[in-house]
Amino acid sequence: MGACLGVCSLLSCVSCLCGSAPCLLCGCCPSAKNSTISRLLFTFFLFLGTLVSIIMIIPGVEKELHKLPGFCEGSGSVLGVQTNVDCSSFLGHKAVYHMGFAMAAFFCLFAVLMVCVRSSKDPRAALQNGFWFFKFLVLVGITVGAFYIPDGTFTSVWFYFGVVGSFLFILIQLVLLIDFAHSWSQRWLRNADEGSAKGWYAALCGVTFIFYAASIVAIALLYVYYTKPEGCTEGKAFISINLILCLIVSVVSILPKIQEAQPHSGLLQASLITLYTIYVTWAALANVPSQRCNPTLLVRNSTASATATEPLTAWWDAPSIVGLVIFILCTLFISLRSSDHPQVNKLMLTEESGAGAGAGAGAGDEEGGVHRAYDNEQDGVSYNYTFFHLCLLLAALYIMMTLTNWYRPDESLQVLRSPWTAVWVKICSSWAGLLLYLWTLVAPLLLPDRDFS
Repeated sequence: MGACLGVCSLLSCVSCLCGSAPCLLCGCCPSAKNSTISRLLFTFFLFLGTLVSIIMIIPGVEKELHKLPGFCEGSGSVLGVQTNVDCSSFLGHKAVYHMGFAMAAFFCLFAVLMVCVRSSKDPRAALQNGFWFFKFLVLVGITVGAFYIPDGTFTSVWFYFGVVGSFLFILIQLVLLIDFAHSWSQRWLRNADEGSAKGWYAALCGVTFIFYAASIVAIALLYVYYTKPEGCTEGKAFISINLILCLIVSVVSILPKIQEAQPHSGLLQASLITLYTIYVTWAALANVPSQRCNPTLLVRNSTASATATEPLTAWWDAPSIVGLVIFILCTLFISLRSSDHPQVNKLMLTEESGAGAGAGAGAGDEEGGVHRAYDNEQDGVSYNYTFFHLCLLLAALYIMMTLTNWYRPDESLQVLRSPWTAVWVKICSSWAGLLLYLWTLVAPLLLPDRDFS
């Protein structure tokens, strides 16, 4: 009996993926807003593609594939059918590029399909909020088709698409970070006004000190490991410029006029922005195409066989791991954002969404013990479908570049080059982030008639 119930529960969960709305009348899922579940499931698709990309780039996977009888090229046959599979095409940097193209194409398709959807009454809203099994099949189909794209020009051209998309996603990360920093400071200052002021102010000072201390240590390490007494001029310039800019925004954040216009502004936000800027600087220096000035540079292993078709590389250096963690947190934040982050919502909401934000609010209660995903978008969508998919598209390009360490294989895939393009994209994004944060500080003074609350 227990086994039967388990099978029934599994079938009920599977029905969540095939129905016209996610988890409708599905006992295995908690009650939640339709819009929230949809965003989480699309994010799950992105994470699933990321996991596949990580597996593809792990060294030694090709050797394991060759152990499968009759799978790789020249190995024989499978079930009596002669096979001719080049296992190397499923592995390494070129495979990550193809997987990134598939994920970007999938989210681009839905971004186009969801243009101008205003409420769940639009028939296209059903495609956004349901039919998950079929959407999974579409993603698989696009992925299979992507691997039929010939190598060569595709790799070189798609690299630049990845560079542009990654730059835009880094800017989105900066917007979210700035909004998070302001919200964090406002919440703790509000708690200080309502409760134990000394405790909350001590926490603010403690966290701020930790962020600045970590930034100072990181800057010292960058000077030690990424510069030399002679040479490495670019690295010295990048570190010094960003250090000066971080000092400027920190001083500006506590100026009396800034404090008067924005009482919640302070060093907590500046310290968090400073720490992130130093991370981006580190990530940029890790792509400097000079082994002398870049100890983390991924170069071809000198002991590799001359007949190897793929350089021996690994993506899991420290900057890439940190970038992967930030990518996961940022993507989840996009999917789970709430009204506590009004500035982010202004980017995502449509003009009619305010009316639909509370639609169906009472429909989320359990009815007869059955969990439901209730429709909260009958009067207006709670987020812009197209912009959400564009964010995931840019996230797919960003993770593609992160996993490949921003390296571009040449047409023969024998050499991995780290172009200065990657360095300048990251450095410029750090400058753009600092300027954006500086604008949030001075905007209330320059435009006193506008509401920046």
